[in-house]
Amino acid sequence: MRTTLIATLAVACASGALGFAPVTQLRAGVSTSKSSLAMQATGTGSSLQYDPEKYKDPNAGNYRRLSDSLQAADVEARKVAEEAEKRERAAEIRREERMAKITYMKDMDDALEVGTVEDFMFKEGVRDILDRLDTDLVGLVPVKKRVREIAALLVLDKMRGKLGFETAVPSLHMCFTGAPGTGKTTVALRMGQILARMGYCRLGHVIVATRDDLVGQYVGHTAPKTKDMIKKAFGGILLVDEAYYLYNASNDKDYGQESIEILLNVMENQKEDLIVTLAGYKDRMDKFFSYIPGMSSRIGNHIDFPNYEKEELVEIAQVMARDLQYTMDDAAAAKFQEYINLRMKFPFFSNARTVRNAMDRARMNSAIRVFNDSVNIEGSDGLVSAADLATITAADFQILLDELEHYKSIGKMDAIVA
Repeated sequence: MRTTLIATLAVACASGALGFAPVTQLRAGVSTSKSSLAMQATGTGSSLQYDPEKYKDPNAGNYRRLSDSLQAADVEARKVAEEAEKRERAAEIRREERMAKITYMKDMDDALEVGTVEDFMFKEGVRDILDRLDTDLVGLVPVKKRVREIAALLVLDKMRGKLGFETAVPSLHMCFTGAPGTGKTTVALRMGQILARMGYCRLGHVIVATRDDLVGQYVGHTAPKTKDMIKKAFGGILLVDEAYYLYNASNDKDYGQESIEILLNVMENQKEDLIVTLAGYKDRMDKFFSYIPGMSSRIGNHIDFPNYEKEELVEIAQVMARDLQYTMDDAAAAKFQEYINLRMKFPFFSNARTVRNAMDRARMNSAIRVFNDSVNIEGSDGLVSAADLATITAADFQILLDELEHYKSIGKMDAIVA
């Protein structure tokens, strides 16, 4: 065996497989390694490049000292206890107030008087507003009756509150239906004044809006526009004229639906800050409510404005003339009656608005007549009297009537006239 091992080593040495480096070479290699180590700075070896961020515990933020945890828990517990104590105290105060009110109501003499309704209406200024409503609006008996009923509810509610009875703000959102020119905006203004005097709204002003004021033209535009109009109307009444145009049943992606949802939310949650009144033709409003039942259920006052009778339209013309310090004699009133009888057969008749347009044209005709008489008549000194400046005659309405008669004679009853 020893002989075999020696033979194997001999063969390996002969082939160079187990060659040994000379001592001089080994010493040179050692010296080279030592010189390279000497050239490297201390602490710069790869084994010493330690970055603590690489080895940071990601859960380190979940740990804290036990004392800190106990202190935080103690603070939270105190807050919860204080909130519970506040709620209990508030409930106890409400119970005490309730019991005190019950005792007060039991001990109250049934004969105790708070005052007369008339005195209360006068003191709150409601009587003056209702009188002005009678003066400003001719006819509309059902409308005035409904307004008085709402005013009566508000006055009696205030009187109940003065004695300590429970009171609740009634639903004051309204819907006005009727043709154009029937006084819907005027009634809204008077209602705003009544509600402001009674303390049910802060300002009592009326902001009139249409679809163009509430609905945007692209995504994200409707909400800011609607909220801006609501902000302007806060403390008063937002009158949405022709409200049925907000909803387009043929287009599910119409932006008006977003405006309706915002209005519904405000009507339900901010009814103390804003009163919403919808206006339009009755048949179209009924169809609108069939699509949006939530809107109809939030409106507590539905008021229908009937068309004016012919005699009432003449009276409206006389009221307008009086407000502008003009006079109309019986002949002028009779001629205006003829004009109205024929004008109602033409399209786009708008009740009081048509009367206003006719009165404006009659005033213009009166001015032209007085001007021509003072300038063109020979021998005239050109002086104009106060009566000339303040009189509307039958001849001023005859010009309007002649225009309608002309269209009637040529069979053009669909002509658009003033």
